[in-house]
Parts: sequence; C-alpha cells; structure tokens
Amino acid sequence: MSKPIEFKAGTLSAMSAVIRELDNVRLSDSMHTMLGGLGEFFAGEATVIDLTQLSKVPDHADWTGLLSLLRRYGLQPIAVRQAPEHLVASARKAGLAVLSSDAARMAGERNVTTPTAAPVPVAPPPQPAPAEPQPAQASLDMSPPATNASTMIIERPLRSGQQIYARGGDVVILGGVSNGAEVIADGSIHCYGPLRGRALAGAQGDLKARILTTSFAPELVSIAGVYRTFERGITAALAGKPAHAVLRAKGNDGQQTLNIEPLQLD
Repeated sequence: MSKPIEFKAGTLSAMSAVIRELDNVRLSDSMHTMLGGLGEFFAGEATVIDLTQLSKVPDHADWTGLLSLLRRYGLQPIAVRQAPEHLVASARKAGLAVLSSDAARMAGERNVTTPTAAPVPVAPPPQPAPAEPQPAQASLDMSPPATNASTMIIERPLRSGQQIYARGGDVVILGGVSNGAEVIADGSIHCYGPLRGRALAGAQGDLKARILTTSFAPELVSIAGVYRTFERGITAALAGKPAHAVLRAKGNDGQQTLNIEPLQLD
C-alpha cells in the first residue's frame, strides 16, 4: 500500500528579489520602468524577497500589496530573508516563510539582472570611421558567443508587446522575437530564431555593434541611431534567412550606412 505522503530531499531554484525600499508605489514605478509594465515576465519563478539591503526600515509593511505586485510580473514569492523583527509576524501571516539573516542560501538560488525597458535613445552624431570592405556575402560562426557579466541571455521567445534592454553589453536571444516586440542593446543583438519586431543595437552610439539572426524578418533595425524600416517588405534574398545588419562607412566623409548582408552558416 502506498503512503499518503512522502518527504524527499531536493533543491529549489529561486529568484532573489533584492528590495531596498518597502514602498510599493516606488517599487511599482521601478518595475514598470525596468520591465515595460508587461505582466508574466518571469513565468512563475519561485522568489525569495531579500531585505538584506533595506535602506530604511518602515514601521509596517504592506505584504499583500507587495506580493500582488511581484505576482503581476510572474514571480511567486515564497519566503523573505532578514525581515526586521517587528515585521516577521505580518510576513508569516501573509504566507511567507521567514529566513534568518545567517540562514544558508537556498539551493540553486541565483541573482539575475532583469531586462530594463527604456525608450529608444537618440544616438550622438556618428564619428568618422575607417572604411571597411563590403563582401558580397559575410561568413560567420553563429554559435553562441562567450558570455560575460555584460551579456544578457534571454532563454525564451519574446512575445508581442514585450521589450528588453541590455544595458552596457550584448543580448543573446535563444528563441525568436515576435512582431510588436522590441529588443534594445548597448552592444550587439544575437537572435537564434526568427527576428521580427524591432531590434536596436549600439543604443549608446557603438558603431561596431551588429544585429545577427538565423531568420531575418524585422519591422525595423537600428545601429547607433541609423535606422532601416521594411514597410515595403524584405528582399527574397534576405527574408527569413540568416543575415546580419552592420554599419559600413560610405565615401570619404565617414558617413555610415546600415547594410543588411546575408550570412553563410555552412
């Protein structure tokens, strides 16, 4: 006869939400700015509310409002770390486990940099750059680049209306980008699926940034403020095929043009 219940040791992968102010209004504004006001961004990830960096301890906390705010973006709060003593009882009443300040970190817990939504920046005037040769066809290894602290990894497709901003580096998208979605990066954009929507690389004026995809089908691409749109469609040689967008110097005045070139992946 099987037992009605069993307990087995396991690990839990949890998001860490480091909260520096227990002010739900300011938190809501900040999350709206970071995530573009789009719900379900985190797709139901278990979350520990981390108060170790709390700048000012309030007399009371609106846990219900805070939990509702986090759930709006797809986070599932399960515990709070280092809650001030006078807030412990209310945190438990709200259904949160209370972790002591010296408690071991939950197995698998990780801190991540959330994508920051931002308006399309106005790039500074392009500076003269040495002319580069324009091959008829570029050859490039599309294996994922080596990542570092400034590379953002997006492991799921971006749906219409979603927006991400990779501040200070590249973004690697392992799925596709839907029509109506927007990807912004200070560095390059690497998309290993259909690239639709809007893609803006070199957002802070990096002329060497590129936009690379295995299936080219965007509404707009931009590098360092130089734009191209495709209201009239994309040529058959590029539509739905591996391609990259790159700035090339044109003429002796250093003027930059945005070229869309095919990629040879084999």
